[in-house]
Amino acid sequence: MTGKISLKALLALMIFFEQEPTWPQQEDAGPLPNIVFIAVDDLRPELGCYGQSQILSPNLDRLAEEGYLFERAYCNVPVCGASRASLLTGLRPRPGRFLNYHTYANEDAPGTIALPAYFRQNGYYTLSLGKVFHHIDDKLGSWSEPPWHPVMDHSKEFSWRNYQLPANQAMDQAKGKRGPAFERAEVSDTAYYDGKMARRAIKKLRDMSGRQEPFFMALGFVKPHLPFNAPAKYWDLYSKDNIKLPTYMQYPEAAPREAHYNYHELRSYSNIPNTGSLPSALALQLIHGYYACVSYVDAMVGLVLDEVKRLKLEDDTIILLWGDHGWSLGEHGLWCKHSTFDVAMRTPILIKVPGRRGGQRVHALTEFVDIYPTLCELAGLPLPGHLQGDSFVPLLDEPSAKGKPAIFCRWKRSDAIKTDRYLYTRWFDDDHKPGAHMLYDHYNDPGETVNLADQPAHKERVKKLTEALLQQRKAN
Repeated sequence: MTGKISLKALLALMIFFEQEPTWPQQEDAGPLPNIVFIAVDDLRPELGCYGQSQILSPNLDRLAEEGYLFERAYCNVPVCGASRASLLTGLRPRPGRFLNYHTYANEDAPGTIALPAYFRQNGYYTLSLGKVFHHIDDKLGSWSEPPWHPVMDHSKEFSWRNYQLPANQAMDQAKGKRGPAFERAEVSDTAYYDGKMARRAIKKLRDMSGRQEPFFMALGFVKPHLPFNAPAKYWDLYSKDNIKLPTYMQYPEAAPREAHYNYHELRSYSNIPNTGSLPSALALQLIHGYYACVSYVDAMVGLVLDEVKRLKLEDDTIILLWGDHGWSLGEHGLWCKHSTFDVAMRTPILIKVPGRRGGQRVHALTEFVDIYPTLCELAGLPLPGHLQGDSFVPLLDEPSAKGKPAIFCRWKRSDAIKTDRYLYTRWFDDDHKPGAHMLYDHYNDPGETVNLADQPAHKERVKKLTEALLQQRKAN
């Protein structure tokens, strides 16, 4: 006996002892729908179903055809940990809450019941497979069994950096960096994290299909997160000659320096220079790798969708897929997320609901804090009192409805408001004193090439938008 306890056993003990707050439970209102809740890391709405024909995403396109596609869905924080913590607790970010990638929902939202925990209290068997919360030990009381991650089968020590091939796991000691930022390898789908994820999800779907109680299965796929590693066959779907750089790769005219950053996440990889713009050839390789990873994760999600159909669960199962935030692929001369530019905040939301006709497109503004109340309403559950979003079920009833007038996002010291036409960002100090700002007209300048914030013609608009941001900032 070594006296050591396995990670799986430790998680089971933590789940047993962690207590979640108790909320009023659903009165008996008939059978509850199953929920397959799919998170995809760094997924832009650059998919075939979003009109982007350069991307091959047949399975996500199929989900859109069978359900609802949200054309203007936005995360509330453009970074993985904070975005997930906000979505899964139903709380908006604020100064001091949900700040960065290593945000813990336990610490930033104590005493708040998380979305899966609420469903667990209401009779659901809840499972976490892959990257759902950013941390394996976050809100453990949410799950009916210990969270599962592919690395648990292969590594004694958990790390999100273990989803690569062994050759790329090692740091480049000479440069103090990770391995290359992309890899085309002649390997099977299960050589990488998401292939293992899909295989595990299929197994658990088969297990759940034999249970009497409804299930809430959360699946967290990692690609197209860096590094852009995908089996060679997905790279080969795209001809290098057809990969294009973004139309606009300059920093926006009159944009403040506060919005610029050195995309440190990408620069932590060994084949990326520490400073300066990326050479065009390297930028094209990165875009090619991103596309390959999108097609790879699309295929893995497709295996899950096929299994739901094969098990005849479709008539009883809500399927929701979301990307945790957007991603810059050279737009504005920037890479990664970590900004309030539209490309870093806009993300896909696809939802298929039994009994509702598919092929619907919703143009209304939607934000991630709306997901928690939506799933509650679709399942017939009363809403917990702490939620700060709005159910978008009315948009499922009437997809052409206008919806909410504005949505909100924040990143560190900047707060952003997106209206139907404008995206406005303002930086604030600790005393809520406004500083630098930028305003973009998405009707006339969807690529955000010119900052209008200091132009006299927009003075009154800027004043009103700043007031709205201050109210929202202080209300949360």
